[in-house]
Amino acid sequence: MDRITWLRDMRRECQAHYDRSGPRYDEEGGVYSNTTHQQFLGYFSSLLPQRSRILDAACGTGRYLSFLLEQEHSIIGIDQSQGMLARAKATFPGVHFENIGLQDIVYREVFDGAICVDAMENVCPEDWPIVLGNFHRALKSHGYLYFTAETIEHADENDLKQAFDGARHAGLPVIYGEWLDEEIYHYHPTTQQVVEWAQQAGFEIVSETCGEIYYHYILVRKV
Repeated sequence: MDRITWLRDMRRECQAHYDRSGPRYDEEGGVYSNTTHQQFLGYFSSLLPQRSRILDAACGTGRYLSFLLEQEHSIIGIDQSQGMLARAKATFPGVHFENIGLQDIVYREVFDGAICVDAMENVCPEDWPIVLGNFHRALKSHGYLYFTAETIEHADENDLKQAFDGARHAGLPVIYGEWLDEEIYHYHPTTQQVVEWAQQAGFEIVSETCGEIYYHYILVRKV
């Protein structure tokens, strides 16, 4: 199988997985209780003007919407999974949602801020520059982006190597860092690669830290 076709299938399977799990997602996952997510959301919100317009990208069932709404921000939530959006709409009927994937964002200078939390691990390396470029275009000048990434530094090196070797043995066109032993496609970039992609897209890093599961980044859009 060629890599383009394989990646398209991986994205389709990821969407189908979340469509199926949407009705029970909150009960099985819920909001992470670890403090790093909450601290970064709070810091992100503090950087924005009052009652900002925020894009919650790959919003899922609305895991972090309550916090942003409590800050009186206006939110648009997008996700490629209709199943996840159905649950989000039922929980937050006053929020506007759209069925849009990260690779398909076309907004232009609409938002003061954007978040993409616990989702970039499902994005392949070829699409990282596209997604970050989409965020840059969607933000107003000096707008802020908060996102998380499961970097290679967070993963078990032996597990990554076994996953890579097993996929190669099966004839799949993987690159190192792609992990197919998970329930759905995962990709683990290096922290240095994330920084380079962010800078190439036109962002500057405001804050970054290593959390319990994810690496956390807050970026500001260059003029």
